[in-house]
Amino acid sequence: MLKLSGVGVTAEGDKGQVQILRDINLTLEAKKIYVMTGPNGGGKTSLAKTVMGIYKASEGQITLDDTDITNMSITERAQLGIGYAFQQPARFKGLKVGDFLKLASGKNSKIDYCALLFDVGLCAQDYINRELNASFSGGELKRIEIASILARNLKVALFDEPEAGIDLWSFQRLTDTFRTLNEKSDATIVIISHQERILRLADQVILVSGGTVNEITTQEKFLGDLNDDESACKCRIGCVREGAADAGCNR
Repeated sequence: MLKLSGVGVTAEGDKGQVQILRDINLTLEAKKIYVMTGPNGGGKTSLAKTVMGIYKASEGQITLDDTDITNMSITERAQLGIGYAFQQPARFKGLKVGDFLKLASGKNSKIDYCALLFDVGLCAQDYINRELNASFSGGELKRIEIASILARNLKVALFDEPEAGIDLWSFQRLTDTFRTLNEKSDATIVIISHQERILRLADQVILVSGGTVNEITTQEKFLGDLNDDESACKCRIGCVREGAADAGCNR
């Protein structure tokens, strides 16, 4: 179980200290899928990075299975079983895909490279011996990074907009992979997304806006409210369905 109690994050801005997150209270259980959604700049990625330890909590407490991880480093949290797939993956010049997946898996010596890469829409034969360099597109890097997260036996798996840069066929494989991961492991899965097909995977939807958690609800209620609310912004409903979170409102 991952628990955040009264968590806040501040950062240095142009005009002094800026509060990025405030009064975050969440309890995330094992073997459940949580989807964080909400407006751009609302704090979703900041919240995920705070769990990973990339951002340091300036107040409150974060615990994993009753262990206080609030002041732990990224490495220490990774060793405890927290993994993060970035929205914009890093490039690793000189490192081959197979070696990268092996490093990511840690002590897991039984790696099925073919299955891992197939689950994210890539063929192992074409990619396993390729260098992770500038020849890779952003979408390819995203898929390989997600595969590296799947290679680990994690307690908490964080995915930041995993659908970005992925074609429709690969996206279907990805949603199937999240279901399989949920069925076969006890991991707490947290996905940042605006995509309806991702939202439909959720045991709970977490609405993040203005640097705090505004609502925690079921995906049935969240998507039902979007469809039923006649006053709702129609283009915003479309954004949730299509994943175009940066579209403007034309009401």
